[in-house]
Amino acid sequence: MYLGSVPQSVWRLNIDTPQEAQQNLSFGAADRWWEQTDLTKLLLSSNKLQSFSEDVKLLPSLVVLDIHDNQLSSLPDSIRDLEQLQKLILSHNKLTQLPSGLWRLTNLRCLHLQQNLIEQIPQDSGQLVNLDDLDLSNNHLMDIPESLANLKNLVTLNLSCNKLKSLPPAISEMKNLRMLDCSRNQIGSIPPVLAQMESLEQLYLRHNKLRFLPELHCCETLKVKHLEEYIVIVLRKRLTQDNKVKNLPEEITLLQGLERLDLTNNDISSLPCGLGTLPKLKSLALEGNPLRTIRRDLLTKGTGELLKYLRSRIQEHPDGSLKEEPKTAMTLPSQAKINVHAIKTLKTLDYSEKHEGSIPDEVFDAIDDSPVANVNFSKNQLTAVPPRYAYGHSISLEAFLIY
Repeated sequence: MYLGSVPQSVWRLNIDTPQEAQQNLSFGAADRWWEQTDLTKLLLSSNKLQSFSEDVKLLPSLVVLDIHDNQLSSLPDSIRDLEQLQKLILSHNKLTQLPSGLWRLTNLRCLHLQQNLIEQIPQDSGQLVNLDDLDLSNNHLMDIPESLANLKNLVTLNLSCNKLKSLPPAISEMKNLRMLDCSRNQIGSIPPVLAQMESLEQLYLRHNKLRFLPELHCCETLKVKHLEEYIVIVLRKRLTQDNKVKNLPEEITLLQGLERLDLTNNDISSLPCGLGTLPKLKSLALEGNPLRTIRRDLLTKGTGELLKYLRSRIQEHPDGSLKEEPKTAMTLPSQAKINVHAIKTLKTLDYSEKHEGSIPDEVFDAIDDSPVANVNFSKNQLTAVPPRYAYGHSISLEAFLIY
């Protein structure tokens, strides 16, 4: 049965004498109506309620009120009288705004407002100081008030699927926040102070407009105290995908607890070789990036081989510090890529299938002082042996292809 309205008798449960008592029927000791406790839990979810009565104030002992999955467009301000309320579930309705009385329910611990039409959360929301679970996802929010920083006990904050363009730096004052979901918004940057939130374990930023990641200068203070099996973004174990991140900060190598790094569909052209030193990194997803410094065949061999390769590109200074070797590929003016790794390890210089009439000097510059035994200039439009090959380099050839 789908209720279109709540019977008046529900609101008066704590007031009216039961019909049985009015009929002077005898009650057992356990059934005496005058000794019954007031109603503490009211579940009205998955009905067709379009309005909610002011008479809800007649149930002041409610601890749980669940009216999710209805058709409510508003709530009565009398909800303020539910002073004992700890859990309020209003998700999957048609709410566009919330009554001012809601923000006076200072005993609330759980407030779910997802899947509504809410465009603004007032500053008064900061009065819900005992909240530990707040879900505002799938609404029309364009910003969130600075006063949310007053919610010191908040553990979970879901802001996903809204229209947020930024996050207030004050959010870092939520000292107990463990999960912050900001995915599917329009966020362009993340306040650097988020890196100082030692309690934060999960930060979701998928499907935004990020161009860079938050600065991680404070990462040394992040001791990775609360490891989960899969934790998302820079502050713990995983990075988001589907943004347009161009550079991966060197500080990411400080995250010794990093286990899963998902960078798919970004704009990353190179990786810090220090990634190869992260002891717990098991999964590195890079699909959809214009990587220019790593051979494509290496990218298909899996995370283990890629990390092994990155480690091999690190050299040790005499003082014990690490430095990266030169990039493993270079981009020429013609946008052709030279595999420096193949030159150094396989003694092979490959500049084939470029359909060019000459070999750029940068190709020979890439050889440096490395011994080369195989040269492949095939499928170009050369009419003569390149001069720099003929006169410049001491190449001890085993194979020279120029057709």
